[in-house]
Amino acid sequence: MAGRVEGKVAFITGAARGQGRSHALRLAQEGADIIAVDVCRPVTDTSAIPASTPDDLAETADLVKGLNRRIVTAEVDVRDFDALKSAVDSGVEQLGRLDIVVANAGIGNGGDTLDKTKESDWDDMIGVNLSGVWKTVKAAVPHLLSGGRGGSIVLTSSVGGLKAYPNTGHYIAAKHGVIGLMRSFAVELGQHSIRVNSVCPTNVNTPMFMNEGTMKLFRPDLENPGPDDMAVVAQLMHVLPVGWVEPVDISNAVLFLASEEARYITGLPVTVDAGSMLK
Repeated sequence: MAGRVEGKVAFITGAARGQGRSHALRLAQEGADIIAVDVCRPVTDTSAIPASTPDDLAETADLVKGLNRRIVTAEVDVRDFDALKSAVDSGVEQLGRLDIVVANAGIGNGGDTLDKTKESDWDDMIGVNLSGVWKTVKAAVPHLLSGGRGGSIVLTSSVGGLKAYPNTGHYIAAKHGVIGLMRSFAVELGQHSIRVNSVCPTNVNTPMFMNEGTMKLFRPDLENPGPDDMAVVAQLMHVLPVGWVEPVDISNAVLFLASEEARYITGLPVTVDAGSMLK
């Protein structure tokens, strides 16, 4: 079924690479034009994850254009509401409308138990992964309302938004908060035919997961663990025999939630987790 979001415009945060880029491309493949933002620089000094770059965002733009879709980009920190509002306002002015919001931007930092987590790591985590999601939707809602066509909002949570893991408590708290935001927005915006759902991925094959820090977190018994070493442990998290999923697996769920196929689905945390929630 081609053209599932034909003629629509999607606003996506964290779009320079990883899941965000994948979402932009998948929606563009199905006919959407894209407003893509990303911070394109480090936002915390304790993350083992290399930051996205302006070149990454430019590559996303080139890939979308290669699909014969329009794209507007901006370098934005989702903690900065004024910058978010400016980006989405400009994008809507250029592309003519807004129908889909994918609040995907997120970070990983730290790796300590909660009682040892640095305040700066906590503040960065909550600022980006929770407050940034709220600010993204807040900036976009006026355009959805003025369009009068309803819309679909998808918030990126995690299986960590539905259950706990050790040594990532600030991340768990933020992602649980995203589920609360999703449900509250769904209740408040439903009267306007605006649907709000979350995707809750397990491990995803992106730089946020595939990095030295995460590999050492999974395999502290090894001095220099690699993906194959991590896979042995990561697979234990799932019912299906995989250690992680691919970005497009999450993008397919985002596309479904953004499409008319999901026209009566709202307030739902959609797991793409290889059965992690059964463990």
